[in-house]
Formats: sequence, structure tokens, C-alpha cells
Amino acid sequence: MDTTNPFSVDLAGDPALIARAEELRPAVEALSDEIEEGRRLPPALLDRLHEARLFRLLLPRSANGIETDPVTFFRCIETIARADASTAWCLSQAGGCAMSAAYLDLPVAQAIFGDDPRAVLAWGPGPRVRAIACEGGYRVTGTWAFASGGRHATWLGAHCPIWQADGSTPELDDEGRQVERTFLVRSDAVEWTDIWSVVGLRGTASDQFALNHHFVPAAYSITRDFERECRETGPLYRMSAMTCYEVGFSGVALGIARGALDSFVDVAKNKIPRGKRSPIRDSAVVQTQLAQAEVGIGSARAFLLQTVASVWRDVSAGGKLSLEQRLAIRMASTNAIHQAREAVDFAYNAAGATAIFESHPLERRFRDIHTVTQQLQGRLSHFETVGAWMMGAEADLTFV
Repeated sequence: MDTTNPFSVDLAGDPALIARAEELRPAVEALSDEIEEGRRLPPALLDRLHEARLFRLLLPRSANGIETDPVTFFRCIETIARADASTAWCLSQAGGCAMSAAYLDLPVAQAIFGDDPRAVLAWGPGPRVRAIACEGGYRVTGTWAFASGGRHATWLGAHCPIWQADGSTPELDDEGRQVERTFLVRSDAVEWTDIWSVVGLRGTASDQFALNHHFVPAAYSITRDFERECRETGPLYRMSAMTCYEVGFSGVALGIARGALDSFVDVAKNKIPRGKRSPIRDSAVVQTQLAQAEVGIGSARAFLLQTVASVWRDVSAGGKLSLEQRLAIRMASTNAIHQAREAVDFAYNAAGATAIFESHPLERRFRDIHTVTQQLQGRLSHFETVGAWMMGAEADLTFV
């Protein structure tokens, strides 16, 4: 790595930050059962994550953040995911949300993030929400769900369409579309509903929160169109938060897969299936499938890292993130998630009944990866978007 250029990157990333995540991995793994049972990140673990500043990987330096490169971000998330997917998911979500500091006026970014070393922002979608313009800001009403990490967050983001002061006239932009903004509110201002009884990623506490006619000053709102209001000049903030989410959540998936294959090898070396005379590892079919699974996640990981590093070099040199580059990262990240799922499915099936017990790591990793693929980042329709664009057909670019 070229240490003379703070924005240079290779496929290895920043070794000091990655070592920080690796140092925490045993502690995260030791708490994985508690995370599952409590459906929260325990206070002791949050203390360690804040001490390591892993919630600040994508936060601007101007707001007391690390502002690292996306390859390092990926590798930190992947490392933690080998121990516990929920913890890694929360870190990835918080990383993307923290990029919003680049779109806030500096005093506001300082008030939210810079002055509080334990600041975390979380948000989620809300289908029936609105913000009505008023003097000095907006009145925000609605319910938002899938707020991963919201239970330990200090601030929450409520994304809303904007209505004029009469409450019935939509505020339109220059192209005639209704304006939308994300409003940042203190977490103690919302009403929570526990909805997170789910198959996997249980520890993310991705619950539902509500606001009713809550006033938010205009300065505490952002547009997610990162090119319009960004005040930071660093290359990280010429990357969209969506792109960084793709990188982070594919790191979650590949970390789950790495952990699953490692767990399976331990099983295969020692387990003699009922009715057999030799351990699983002696099966030619299993040997072949294990090698194929390893190739699958290894090649997907390499493709993703090479794509991200190439884009980062261009953006760091002053380039603007192009649609082609955004699609390349979307394609590589979606592929990584699904190659990870295939590897976990192999490990789970080949381990037999051993993998069905909650006491075994493969059981949780199977549930976690199948929850990852059900999320926005794991949609197979992303391949349709990329393929349509490649052939010049109409493509839905909403989540690129």
C-alpha cells in the first residue's frame, strides 16, 4: 500500500484497520449466542466496537471519522461476519448511514457525530410517511421499519416525501417529481415497536419506529442524491452510500460463507455418518463440492475486490463515479452474495443432521445467509438490471 497517498488502495486494504477488526473477532464470536438470544448487540460488545472505532469507518475525518477506503471497509466487515453476521450487518449499515455527515453542514455533522464518540445513525424504509414544510423546518409523521442497529443508535433517519405547508400540495423539483429528504432525529424521540422475530440476522434488532408530527429543523435533513449537497471533497464521498452498502453487505455474506466452510471442515474430519465406515472427508463427492464451493466464494471475492479497487483508483484520481462503474459494483456484489449462499448451502447439507442444532455454528450461518439474500442487496433482479443495461434495453436503475 502506498502510504504517501491517503487515498491509495490495493486488494489488501489498510492492514492496521483490518487487524483491529481481527483482534475483535474472538470476542464477537464468544458473544454470538448472547446476540442471538437477546436480539441485540450486548453493551459490552458495543463498548469494544466503539473503542475500535469500527462504527466510524466511512465517517468523514472532519466529523472525527476514519474515512477509510471501500476495500478496507469490505475486509473489516467480512472479518467480523466470520464471527457473527448480525454484528457485521450493523457495522455495515452504520457505515453507510455515517456517510450522511458529508451532506450536512459542518456544525450539524459535528453536533451529531463529531462531539459524540459513540454516535450511530440508523434508518429504514417507510411506505406511509410524510413531511410537511413549516417555519424553520418540517413536521414529520410516519412509521419506518428494518432499522438495523436502531436499538443502539443515537440518531435515526426518517425518509419522507415533502408536502407544502398546506399538507396537501406536494413539493416538486425542477423535473416535476416530488421532493424527498431524510430527516435526522434523536433516537429517544421515536416510539419503538418490536417486530424483529425473524429467521436470521436476529441480533440486528431491525425494529420499527414511529414519529407523529415531530419537528425537525431543515439543517437536520439530507438528500440521498449525494452529488447535490455533498460538502466533502474526498473521493469516498464521490462514491454513493448505496455503492458502499453493496460492498459492505457482500462482505457480510462472504464472511458468513468463510465461517461456514471452516466449520464444515471441522465436521467433515471427525464425523462418521450413520451407516458409514469412514468420515465425511473421505467422500469423493464431498471433496469435489468443497473445492467447488471454495472456488465459488474465492473467485466472487476476487472479482468484487478487483472491481472496487479499480473504481476507487479512478475516483481517487479525481474521476466521477460513472453509471457503468456503479453497475459493475452492483453486479459483483450481488454475485458475491449468491456465491456465498451456495457455499453455505453446500456446507449445511453435507454436514447432515449435525447442522440442524442451534448449538452448531452452521445452523445460525444457514439462517443468516438466507436472510441476507432476502434483503434489498441480495435481490436476483439486480442481474436483470445489469443485463438490460448491457444490451441497451430499459433498465430500472433505482437501486444502482
